[in-house]
Amino acid sequence: MDALSVIVITYNEAPNIGACLQSVSWADEIIIVDCGSTDGTLEICGEYTDRIFDEERHGSGLQKQQALDRAIHPWVLNIDADEQISQNLERDIKKIQTGGAAEDGFYILRQNFFLNKHIKHAGWGDDRPLRLFRREKTEVTDTQVHEGFIVDGRVGVISSPLIHATYTSLYQYFEKLNEYTSIEVRNRLRAHPERRISWPHLLLAPLGAFWKLYVVKKGFLDGFHGLLLCILSSVSVMVGYAKTWEYQMRRKQGDNLFPPIRTEEVKTRQPGYNRLIKGGDDEFNWRD
Repeated sequence: MDALSVIVITYNEAPNIGACLQSVSWADEIIIVDCGSTDGTLEICGEYTDRIFDEERHGSGLQKQQALDRAIHPWVLNIDADEQISQNLERDIKKIQTGGAAEDGFYILRQNFFLNKHIKHAGWGDDRPLRLFRREKTEVTDTQVHEGFIVDGRVGVISSPLIHATYTSLYQYFEKLNEYTSIEVRNRLRAHPERRISWPHLLLAPLGAFWKLYVVKKGFLDGFHGLLLCILSSVSVMVGYAKTWEYQMRRKQGDNLFPPIRTEEVKTRQPGYNRLIKGGDDEFNWRD
């Protein structure tokens, strides 16, 4: 049987990490890469593994690469702190370990829960992230959020589910919306520094997102949860464009004060973290 490494990145995940690690406690090793947790996350992790590493937070893509670099076994399973492996998925992974699979990686069906409801539509029902792979055939994409893995080889699909408690409260949703949309601005302006935002971006793009998720992707079949999720998703699109406009407005004013964009700024959750930043434009390296 080929041994399995599990890699998990964490930051203040005390409410979730115990159930997550319990679901993979059968693995040959568990590697945790943390970035400054202060809520007891590390103490909980210590109950399941001694392979715990503390790194500065520079985006989840880099964190996952750091975890992958420390894995020692042929197969690697990546799981997020708010996810759990189902019993059927555990069984299927063990079969792959023992069966000499021809594939080098596997997409895994993910069941996403929004406010404790399993969302089967609205673009969430066909979610299959690449999470199981041969270590020597894989690398991590270089993004701050919504990172992925690239496998050099054949990739299959596992239909047994990975359970994902995506958002357990609206408070959590809006916290993540604020952080993710700020990082989206950074990525958008690095790629297109001179892009201009106009009223169609703020009006038509959110409406288009709602139509796609609620009608085309049949979010209406998920009831009130589906309606709320599709509305919030369209709001997220609008906020991303609005923050891009705000940042460009600040650049045009020339006072060298900018809203917080960098992960290092929005992660702090400390009083004043949302103050304008002196010289924040330097982070974009506009000439690179």
